[in-house]
Order: sequence, then C-alpha cells, then structure tokens
Amino acid sequence: MKPRFSHNAYFLARYSHLRRFHHNHRRTFSSFLNNIRANYYGTRASSLGGSNGAGGGCGGTGDSKGNAFLLPGATMATILMLGALHARRLYEDKKIEEKRERGIELEFHPDVKASFLGVLPLRSISRAWGSLMSLEIPVWMRPYAYKAWARAFHSNLEEAALPLKEYASLQDFFVRSLNEGCRPIDPDPCCLVSPVDGTILRFGELKGSRGMIEQVKGHSYSVPALLGNNSLLPMEPEGKDESEEEAVGEKSDKSWLRVSLASPKLRENISSSPMKGLYYCVIYLRPGDYHRIHSPVDWNAMVRRHFAGRLFPVNERATRTIRNLYVENERVVLEGIWKEGFMALAAVGATNIGSIELFIEPELRTNKPKKKLFPTEPPEERVYDPEGLGLKLEKGKEVGVFNMGSTVVLVFQAPTAKSPEGSSSSSDYRFCVKQGDRVRVGQALGRWDE
Repeated sequence: MKPRFSHNAYFLARYSHLRRFHHNHRRTFSSFLNNIRANYYGTRASSLGGSNGAGGGCGGTGDSKGNAFLLPGATMATILMLGALHARRLYEDKKIEEKRERGIELEFHPDVKASFLGVLPLRSISRAWGSLMSLEIPVWMRPYAYKAWARAFHSNLEEAALPLKEYASLQDFFVRSLNEGCRPIDPDPCCLVSPVDGTILRFGELKGSRGMIEQVKGHSYSVPALLGNNSLLPMEPEGKDESEEEAVGEKSDKSWLRVSLASPKLRENISSSPMKGLYYCVIYLRPGDYHRIHSPVDWNAMVRRHFAGRLFPVNERATRTIRNLYVENERVVLEGIWKEGFMALAAVGATNIGSIELFIEPELRTNKPKKKLFPTEPPEERVYDPEGLGLKLEKGKEVGVFNMGSTVVLVFQAPTAKSPEGSSSSSDYRFCVKQGDRVRVGQALGRWDE
C-alpha cells in the first residue's frame, strides 16, 4: 500500500531545506553587518583612548551581538541603484568605445526607448530621487557609501574639502567643494577657461542666420531656441534685403525693450562692440565629476532665464535618440557681456538632476511641480541690474551647482581678425581642446591674440 501524502512530505522536506539555507545566509549577512559596525565603533573607541573608549567599544560589540543591525531601506536602495548605474555605464562605454575604435561615427537614430521616456513622469521621478538623496546616512556607513560611489564613477576623494563623515547625505557629497588649489585658474587674460569638469562633446563657430549646434551627426538644434526667443544673441541673418533688415531691427528692438529700460548701458555696450566671431562649446558632466559651475571669464550677467522643460537623460545614448534634447530639457540660462562682447552660459538639467542652484540667486527653485502637463508659458526671467551694469562674475568664481551629472553649453563672442577672401574662418580665436577631451575647471578652452 502506497503511503499517502508522499508528494507533500517531499515538498515539506525541500521547504525545510530552503528555510535552513535562507536562515544561514541571513545570519551570515547579519554577522557581516555586525562586524562592520563593531569595527567602526572599535576604531572610534581606540581613537578616543582610555578605559572609557574601551568600554564603549565593548558595549557596541555587545549590542551588535544581541541585536541584528538592520540597514536602512533607503540606503540599501541607493546602493543597489548605484550598482545598476555603474553596470549600465560600463556596458554602454564599452560598446561606444568599440565603435570609435572601428572609426564609426555615431548618428542620430530615434528608438522606442526614446518614445517611452517621453510618457514617463521624469520630473516627479527626479523629485523623488532628490528626496532619497537628501536622506541622512548613518555616520559609520558614510565612508563605505562614498568610496563605493567613487570607485564606480571614478571620483577623486582626495580632493574633497571635508572628511567623508562630514557629508550627511549623498546630495551633500555630490555638491561638495574641493580643497583650495585643486582647480588652478589659467591666469592668461586672453583665454576662456572651462566652467566645469567634464568631457568636450562639441565646439566650433556659429555661422549662418539660424545659429545651429550639432547635437550629433544628422541632427542639430537652434541656439536661439536654447537661449530663448528674447535672447541677447547678436545673430545677423545672411543675405537679407532692406525690408528684412527693417523687420529684424524692429523685432530686435522689441526683444531688447524690457532689458534696455532696466539696464540702459547694456545695449550701448553690445552695439558699440565691433563685429566678432560667435562660438559655442558643449561640455558633458558625468555622475562622478565635480558638480559646481564656475565663471569662464570676467563678465557681467544681465539676464537669467529658467526654462521649466522636461528632464530627459543627457548621456551618450540620449543625444543619439532624443530630438532637440537640450532644448526640451529644463535649464537655467545666464546672459550678459564681457570685454569681447556677448556671453551666455546654459546649465541643462537631466533625469534625477532637476535641481539647479545658483549661488548668485539662492532663492531660485527648479523642477517645481507644475499644474499643467504641457505648459506654454514663456520662461521665467529676471534682470540683474545693480546700478545698470548687471551682476559682476569673476573668472573662476563659483556660480552654481547641480546634482550628479549634466551638461553646460557656452555661447560667446570672441575676437575677429581680418583675413583674405576665401578663408574658411576670419577669427583669430583658437580652441585648444579636441572633441572627447576631458577638461577641468580653470583649464583653457581657447586663446586669442591681442
């Protein structure tokens, strides 16, 4: 006679085996956490010295034996997220590097993922991520978390201005300042320096009436669209007749009206400048880069515009698949003048980087909840006008900061020299960087002759 419930007994035995396996691994993991905690408190007690320190160390060890230390769920989720981001970055970098080694230039090609990103609530996700990053990390765990981040994204922890235990949250760690002297500023008065640490994506001279910047091979975006329709950008259409010239002049007068009334010296300074070449430079910041933005030259910031756009990612894949990426994304634009003419700096946000802060305007808040899903209102604009000269920014001084990594776009005028007819360029301004170069704050992007 066959015994009844033979299958049930078999599954019960298997279940008991799995429970023992799970219990052993859970005990091993708890022991691992207890050892880390005991080592931390033991090191802290030994540094304090004396019998009190030794007693404190023993007390910490006893508590750890009695109670399993539970890792905060938010911190564990953060560590898992960092690991996933690191693995993805390594995979994408490997694929891109293989294509570049074969001499293949990446072209613009929209895909399904780009369309899917368009329907996701990336702004809300970024706000949630920002709240997660603001959570305080236990003091004993901070060095481990920040060293893991530095190992994953190649950050130099020796440059940090404070000990790792002083950074209460990942957000504080991301926006950390550096030790004095870590970013020397090129003293040459005839050079323009990098405002951020990052990778050179694109640079060149803006030509033609539309002022297009190549996002990737096969797709470009308009500089006026990036900076705003009321931009102070000194673009002159080519081949315009007298009627077109009058229309352009009338439109320019209207766009200047608000700024000119508030700051009458601004238009006088720009219009009195000789015709100069107009240039651009696009710099991408990786998650592991230094995140503060510095002034590229001595200049006067006249206008700030805040575009409450989307928050698409701005990595290599996104630039190849999302149309008008920098124009669609949320950004903060500073415009003004320097000794050579027009100057604009656009800080472009990205997924999980909705927060862009300006040290010169602490009250500015970005990535705020919006009532409308597709807002049509113009960008929020503020005119800096102390005594009609704008807000003075010194070369190399801190201007702002954003979390993790993003992109900065510089658009500026530079000296122009006379050249013979048929020359490809009439400017004596020369970039001293190449596409793909890694640059640091204070490093010269280009130079010119007096």
